[in-house]
Amino acid sequence: MRAETEKLVDEIKQAISLLRRHFDWDQALKRLEYLNIRSEDATLWNDPQEAQKLMRERQSLEDGINSITSLSRSLEDNIGLIELGEEEGDADVVSEAETAIRSLAGETKARQIETMLSGEADSNDTYLEVHAGAGGTESQDWANMLLRMYTRWAERRRFKVEVLEVHDGEEAGIKSATILIKGHNAYGWLKTESGVHRLVRISPYDSNARRHTSFSSIWVYPVIDDNIQIDVSESDVRIDTYRSSGAGGQHVNTTDSAVRITHIATGIAVACQAGRSQHQNRAKAWEMLRSRLYEEELKKREAAASATEASKTEIGWGHQIRSYVLQPYQLVKDLRTGMESTSPSDVLDGDLDEFMEASLSHRIEGGAGQPVADID
Repeated sequence: MRAETEKLVDEIKQAISLLRRHFDWDQALKRLEYLNIRSEDATLWNDPQEAQKLMRERQSLEDGINSITSLSRSLEDNIGLIELGEEEGDADVVSEAETAIRSLAGETKARQIETMLSGEADSNDTYLEVHAGAGGTESQDWANMLLRMYTRWAERRRFKVEVLEVHDGEEAGIKSATILIKGHNAYGWLKTESGVHRLVRISPYDSNARRHTSFSSIWVYPVIDDNIQIDVSESDVRIDTYRSSGAGGQHVNTTDSAVRITHIATGIAVACQAGRSQHQNRAKAWEMLRSRLYEEELKKREAAASATEASKTEIGWGHQIRSYVLQPYQLVKDLRTGMESTSPSDVLDGDLDEFMEASLSHRIEGGAGQPVADID
């Protein structure tokens, strides 16, 4: 077997092993056996809602087990074909099997992505907040660049983007913004983007053309389904109204239509100014608050919460998850996975999938490993 093919085979084996571990293989087999027996029980459909839930779980488990089993079997079959072809000197058989293994590598990667996006709320729409760090115009401009980056990423995937709230900077950029991104697996893709993002560049606002470092933070949390109940009463929150800022809308800067709700116990605050009335903004802000509280609960249940914890702390040195260097060289580096790109312009234009896939894989693997050095 050629070295290139051997390497590919090893990568596929490692990926299948990771899928089995993430799937909790032995427990999944036992659970499927139980569900198969339960599905044959005549009394199951006495409770149609519970029966449908059970049958969906059974189908999901069966699909996952069959998919991983099929990948393993196909890999072993093609390894056997290569060995047989080499023994008999049949180059056509070897070539055909190598082509099948390359195709299998693509299938395995697709299956890994499906597994990475199988969390409780991963399929949901998502809210994304941007907050500028200290540094005035520099950080506010950087926050605006990040807002554009994630908007462009969403547009590339044909997701719908709604701007819910924007606080403009005094001279340029934004102090903060909240957008709603609607699309299948929107939260699943974006959930590891929460954290501090660092920019290094020659400042367009510095007449001496000096290099500046700026920080802004991203916060991502899912839109919750109607089936998810989050109990919070008005006595638990503080509600403030204020005049909307920014361009557009007949009510902007004329009425106190914007609404901010602060959850007293946790300090979580959300704001909305996109609606034409205070009533609309209040309703949307309540939805956002419930989503934030739900996201907090999800994070507590997940072992990998490092990015979230970073975004709760100071927006500055020591907390960043990704650095974007535009001068004196061109490089974007993720400080959790080591993933790099030498084309910051593409990344800032929304080319983020490789970074997201790497950080999702990192989370599945438990987030362990050596710390990644930052870039100057």
